[in-house]
Amino acid sequence: MEKRASLSSVVLPLIAVVLGLVLGALLILISGDNPITAYRGLLSGSLGGSDAIGRTLEKATPLVMGGLAVAFAFKAGLFNIGGQGQLLLGAAFAGWAGYALDLPAIIHIPFAMLLGGLAASVLGAVAGLLKATRGTHEVISTIMLNFVAANFTEWLVSRDGPWKDPEGGSLARTPEILSSAELPRWGPLPTGFLVAVAAAVFIWWLVKKSTLGFEIRTVGANPNAATYAGISVTRITVIAMGLSAMLAGIGGAIQTQGVNGRFEPGFNTGLGFDGITIALLARTNPIAVIPSAMLIGALDAGSTQMQSLTDVEPEIISVIQAMILFFVAAPSAVRWLLRQRDLGDEPEMQLATGWGG
Repeated sequence: MEKRASLSSVVLPLIAVVLGLVLGALLILISGDNPITAYRGLLSGSLGGSDAIGRTLEKATPLVMGGLAVAFAFKAGLFNIGGQGQLLLGAAFAGWAGYALDLPAIIHIPFAMLLGGLAASVLGAVAGLLKATRGTHEVISTIMLNFVAANFTEWLVSRDGPWKDPEGGSLARTPEILSSAELPRWGPLPTGFLVAVAAAVFIWWLVKKSTLGFEIRTVGANPNAATYAGISVTRITVIAMGLSAMLAGIGGAIQTQGVNGRFEPGFNTGLGFDGITIALLARTNPIAVIPSAMLIGALDAGSTQMQSLTDVEPEIISVIQAMILFFVAAPSAVRWLLRQRDLGDEPEMQLATGWGG
């Protein structure tokens, strides 16, 4: 039974990707374009050379961190939908540390990244505390906190904000970060992607091998049984949401330090919410988050080249992603299409406890 479930966790996402691409090809064909040419451009723009591969990895990096944030919260039976606000906080505080502090690079880079993660973790811990002590559902609280984070970070770099770039004119942004805070690149390989891979491995170890991970999985499976076993559900809920938000915040910090070179509020629209897609596609497996994010990153990176070779609108990529997510989240649809009864739901794919839980 366990072997079948493990096979399902690999086969279902692959089938979902294939079905999404096939339906995407049909849409391209209906719109009057050649799907083979379109997909050739997509492949060339995402994997056709070192620059294209570097662009794909660059786009995949915050997606890995956002996917890890959502997947980690799932393990505790929580649904962190506040990745967007948490990513913004991480990016903003990393931007401040990057331009305001003059430190050696060996200290400056990790300090700015850690500060961004810690700022975001406060947001997650607040949602976890509300959940554990007042019964406020984390979906509601994290959605509301997204607006808090967005408005707070916009104020920080607004005309009268304390972190406003004095040379930016009407642009809302921080000054450029110092070179000592910039994440270097190793040829086409962005260092931030290596950080994201290391984070995925660490989260896998934490969940599967550590005592804290056992407590998180126990609370996620059955909070009442966890309480009976002497595990503090309140403590685990706050820790899980705090660490989940920290992962998203580090993703934002990497964007600031490795891509943009400063914080700008509008740079990452939608990145936090894409973490939900990544986590579902990975079936909440921290290691599987990496290829899932690379797939979505490749679709994003190659969309420009696809558009240049055909008249296909770039929004078709969003449609393909939505269809992939649909097939992952609705395995019954895949079973109906392929008549495969073994592709069933897995217990860990239950997104969260009930609205009153």
